[in-house]
Amino acid sequence: GRVTFEHVTCLGMCELAPVALDGARPGAHLTPQNAADFLAGAHPEPLAEVVGAPRLLLRRVGVVDPGSLADYEAHGGYAALRRALALPPDELIAEVEASGIVGRGGAMFPTGRKWRFTRGAPGTPDQKHIVVNADESEPGTFKDRVLLEEDPFAIIEAATLAGYAVGAENGWIFVRGEYPRAYARLAEAVRQARAAGYLGRSALGKTGFHFDIALRLGAGAYICGEETALFEAIEGRRGFPRIKPPFPTTHGLFQQPTVVNNVETLVAALVAFEMGAAAWRALGSEQSPGTKLFCVSGHVARPGLYEVPFGLTVRELIAMAGGVKDGRALQAVLMGGAAGAFIGPAQLDTPLTYEGARAAGIPLGSGVVMLFDETADLRLALAQLAHFFAHESCGKCFPCQLGTQRQSEILHRIAHDGGPRPGDAAALQDVGFTMTHTSLCGLGQTAAAAVLSAMKLWPELVE
Repeated sequence: GRVTFEHVTCLGMCELAPVALDGARPGAHLTPQNAADFLAGAHPEPLAEVVGAPRLLLRRVGVVDPGSLADYEAHGGYAALRRALALPPDELIAEVEASGIVGRGGAMFPTGRKWRFTRGAPGTPDQKHIVVNADESEPGTFKDRVLLEEDPFAIIEAATLAGYAVGAENGWIFVRGEYPRAYARLAEAVRQARAAGYLGRSALGKTGFHFDIALRLGAGAYICGEETALFEAIEGRRGFPRIKPPFPTTHGLFQQPTVVNNVETLVAALVAFEMGAAAWRALGSEQSPGTKLFCVSGHVARPGLYEVPFGLTVRELIAMAGGVKDGRALQAVLMGGAAGAFIGPAQLDTPLTYEGARAAGIPLGSGVVMLFDETADLRLALAQLAHFFAHESCGKCFPCQLGTQRQSEILHRIAHDGGPRPGDAAALQDVGFTMTHTSLCGLGQTAAAAVLSAMKLWPELVE
């Protein structure tokens, strides 16, 4: 027929569901009534749903034209980089270290320390790299998509600032394959920045500082969000994770010193440097300074991207989002995405800080906060999570390859074929323990995290 419909992987627009792509054009809040308008090109392109109190990382989202360098500069763009280029790189790194920024993709490694390690690694500037991990594939996560689509010049400025700090000439942005609109806007932003002299030889007029950015589009593999698998993909090979050590700061892309930061991490570092460490640390807590982006979705009244200071509780964040949709009772919250953990209503007063989450035994991860109301079938949710990991396992190591398949088989049978059998709980515990402690990379090490957390809270799901 003229139109073919296909199921696809998550499009990273969880706050706008139901969604679809028509070629590279996204459609949101689709219904049987407006689907024809979408296919005819008459359905408006979706706007990001963002809330900030305060809006720092998101301050330009919905305010600037993402396709205009002039508009970006009129709203403070490139002011931070101009100030950075007047400082010695070591002072710039010291500012980032003082801000307390850590990785926002889940690893929580101190950003300034990573930059300092890479700056100190042997190699000339043409042998060092800044890699922006924009392969945002964690189910429930859409924060990087919003920044890529609505403020692409900020990512370019932040990567350039990191390049100056580290002494790297090569920038790479690896964009998720399901983000065609983000890729197109980013490509146009790179073109404009290069034409204006903000990329290339003597970038921004700084003699001796050469930095340019190349874009790469992923092919839909979740594993490429793992930093070394991402290197393999950029180098033209299948996205298999490497054994570590050695670490990317000395042996990264092309076996050369490399900084890998995700989109939110880089933009947070840019904003913190622009504000100054003291002003940034005035927000949040001592161990978790500044603000954080949270992707709120599921059975919630106002799904969207929320920027809040660290320290808000889960309950307070849900209240900001209007509470549970239709006034129903809350059954569960998935924190941190598919690789995260479930919490129940009794844990809603957990503070959203790294130290608070650690004490509660839950990850903040990539900032996913997905609500399940009293009508949700958690057995079905667990089966879907397990299917995701079984589908996305790269197969390089056997604990993950076999463990994710076995976990998925058990949970699929429980959800769709008569419920649990004797021994299912023990088998899931055994498989989960083995994957967590023996898998090669973070995919297998976290593939059972949500399942095990749900079993602890609601053992009747598998018994």
